Amino acid sequence: MSLKLILGNKNYSSWSMRPWLALAEHDIPFSEEVINIYDPASRAKILSYSPAGKMPILIDGENTVWDSIAILETFADKFPQFDIWPKDPAARALARSISAEMHSGFVPLRKAMPMNLKREIAPPKAGIADDVKADIKRICDIFRDARTRFGARGKFLFGAFSAADCMYAPVATRLRTYAVRLDEPCEEYVEAIHELASFKRWKEAALKEPWAQQDYDAV
Repeated sequence: MSLKLILGNKNYSSWSMRPWLALAEHDIPFSEEVINIYDPASRAKILSYSPAGKMPILIDGENTVWDSIAILETFADKFPQFDIWPKDPAARALARSISAEMHSGFVPLRKAMPMNLKREIAPPKAGIADDVKADIKRICDIFRDARTRFGARGKFLFGAFSAADCMYAPVATRLRTYAVRLDEPCEEYVEAIHELASFKRWKEAALKEPWAQQDYDAV
């Protein structure tokens, strides 16, 4: 069965980036449809694919899967040969834990530093609030811990590229976009994400999108 991803704007939709990177980085064939999620007229079309009304959405034959982390779990089941999650049980447990933490947390950072790949690299206009600084500290602690414990054999959190990197790739773009000062290990990880061939393809498409979201662009 062919796979199809229904995605939000590539410039802004961090949730959509995650499963797209998982497929693209492993050269798994798929098709895609990008919908401007900030256009009220798109609501009916999104709902026609999923009752949740949110992106991303995976169409897998007769099955529909929504929510980025559920889609990544589906890929792990369908493509065990790619080790979407780390093979080592301890590494896999940590990868799932930090992915769930990203999935449900870091709300201050999300609001203060929305993903915006077209934005000129510069600090947020309003500065960085204390709760956002706390989010950044925790994220950097995650980067260092995973890399120290399990990342010695590669550039990514658990060495080889995994679902955890898909979950953290959007925040890596935020850290660069908003000119956050990082120590060397964290900066190296952010650079590794930006050097991914799949990420470069995603960003190239994002920069060509005609849509603008004023609230995000004003940050």
